[in-house]
Amino acid sequence: MAHILYHYSVSCFLSSFNAMSRAFILAGTNLGNREENLKFALESLAQGGTIVRTSPCYETEPVGFSEQPWFINQAIEMETKLTPHELLSVCQGIEAACGRVRSFPNAPRTLDLDILLYGDMAIGDDKLVIPHPRLQERRFALEPLAQIAPDLVHPVLHKSIRLLLEICPDPSRVCRLPTSDPQCCL
Repeated sequence: MAHILYHYSVSCFLSSFNAMSRAFILAGTNLGNREENLKFALESLAQGGTIVRTSPCYETEPVGFSEQPWFINQAIEMETKLTPHELLSVCQGIEAACGRVRSFPNAPRTLDLDILLYGDMAIGDDKLVIPHPRLQERRFALEPLAQIAPDLVHPVLHKSIRLLLEICPDPSRVCRLPTSDPQCCL
């Protein structure tokens, strides 16, 4: 039922922004059926735009709170007419529909959707910061993003994603998962 209600609410946003913009989102999950959670995220995001491409999936070591299962992360490139704040609202709705509970920072979660980049915008307010403020510090985000957009330039740091990955100080482990279907992580 939550999935049906969610899809209706996404359609309410679609007519409010005319120009298409390119957004990069990181999907992560470490609770429940991780593969199904990522499929749900992709299907749901497609209601708010066009999925252009997805990275392979990576199993990643938890960062921050280490006493939890490893994550599966995947970078998603999409074209959307949603504004950045509308996209944030959609992402939070998808997370809630997938059963995410926000208990404490870096807690285990069924689904996490982070907007990494939105066009060449730099936004900073009390609800949203784009580019993601810790993108350059997170190997689990840079590795999948570099698979689909290595030459994309961070609009604030003015460095390519490939270079940010090369100089990333994060020592956590990130392991690419084998797959033959680019829309499915396992």
